[in-house]
Amino acid sequence: MFNPSEYIKQHIRTVPDWPQPGVMFRDITPLLQNPKVFRVLIDMFVHRYMDQKIDVVAGLDARGFIIGSVLAYELNLGFVPIRKKGKLPFHTVSEEYELEYGSATVELHADACKQGDRVVLIDDLVATGGTMMAGKKLLERLGATVVEGAVIVDLPELGGSRLISESGLPLYTVCQFDGH
Repeated sequence: MFNPSEYIKQHIRTVPDWPQPGVMFRDITPLLQNPKVFRVLIDMFVHRYMDQKIDVVAGLDARGFIIGSVLAYELNLGFVPIRKKGKLPFHTVSEEYELEYGSATVELHADACKQGDRVVLIDDLVATGGTMMAGKKLLERLGATVVEGAVIVDLPELGGSRLISESGLPLYTVCQFDGH
């Protein structure tokens, strides 16, 4: 029996000790390079959201742009990029968040969405949950409702999916990897 989640997981490369010793980096580029696997992945997201009331798809810098923009196209919706600080040319709102080793800031154009918009927030992976929570806060600051967060990979041992769930944001994950 075909299991799409396992099929996707089999096409994610693990790179040990990158970007630093002890980290097991989950690399999605092999699944993006394979047209059949990429299509299965996008179809999983499309089928999840095609019958829901969604107004816009927001993607987190940078791999969330890949999945999010294709998903928005397939659902005939607009796409909103949430970028790293200093990358957007217009008026922005920003949110700082904690990383495992320091902090970072993401930004969103102040006119990226409007009051009442229902948004799916997408990224490639959830680790500590900081980036997704920062994106959620930005969208909510503009009056949007984030109906669900969505990722390809969950790393549950890092606590991000638990943090997101405890915040009240539903989280859809295609697959998970144990360990860091």
